[in-house]
Amino acid sequence: MPISHRHVEIFRAVMQGGSLGAAAQALHTSQPTLSRELALLEQRLGYRLFDRAPGSRMRPSQAALQLYEAVLGHYRGLTEVQAVARALQRSDAERLRLATLPALAHALLPAALRRMPKRPALTITPLEGPALLREVAEQRHDLAVSELGAPTNGCRVEPLPLLSEVAVLPAGHALLAKARLTPHDFADQEFISLADDDPYRAAIDAKFEEVSVQRRLQLQSGSSVAVCALVAQGLGLAIVNPLTALACASGSLHWRPLTWHIPYSLALLHPTQRPPARGVAGLAGALRAQVEELATALGSASP
Repeated sequence: MPISHRHVEIFRAVMQGGSLGAAAQALHTSQPTLSRELALLEQRLGYRLFDRAPGSRMRPSQAALQLYEAVLGHYRGLTEVQAVARALQRSDAERLRLATLPALAHALLPAALRRMPKRPALTITPLEGPALLREVAEQRHDLAVSELGAPTNGCRVEPLPLLSEVAVLPAGHALLAKARLTPHDFADQEFISLADDDPYRAAIDAKFEEVSVQRRLQLQSGSSVAVCALVAQGLGLAIVNPLTALACASGSLHWRPLTWHIPYSLALLHPTQRPPARGVAGLAGALRAQVEELATALGSASP
């Protein structure tokens, strides 16, 4: 027969107190009652847990010591549950959970949070695309921000204002004299590409093939941040999303808009089965406002 929670309490009290008397006092019961319950527990388990030592001390067997480790783990988990339950009694302890692509955690979220006069307690979880969509579908986050793609189960998709990819160039490059770059400006230039399977890489390559512009393709990376770092070292030009370009812009890295449009689409993902958390509307509004501001700035850019 399975052991009961009461048996676990008795076993724990005897291990902690070292005797039936101390365990009975801790549990507000009698020694004979604990002795009967302990004997029943040993009968159900099929092995002895304690040897009765002189002076009413209880000497645990090797099996009891191993079982006690599992019992301690159970009570540690219960202690954590109780701590969370107590924290949730305080309204200021409510913590939002936000999932985001790693690049957006770096390039969008800090500026959006700076817009909020009162920021909520927030846990930010950077996740790659498939993992992000899976966790959103499992209702594990209060909000997510991702690139706009196929519909996602378990959430409402809110498209954000459309942005456009931009060029990034190293300091001192001759093309910085131009306000906007054409496809032909990249002819015979060292060009740092995104990864082969990146959809933006496919759109970029398709445009250059369409106008028969040849670039020198020596370096590529699956990370837009890494691409910008390579450009900043003077190793070539690149085309990346505008959020990363703006976040990485510095004295050694500059950006320019393009004369053609490579759309960069973002969306907020709202879980449909998770109760709305306090502060999530303000966080969504800050993210929305930040993207709107960037869309306006990029649309009127004339460096």
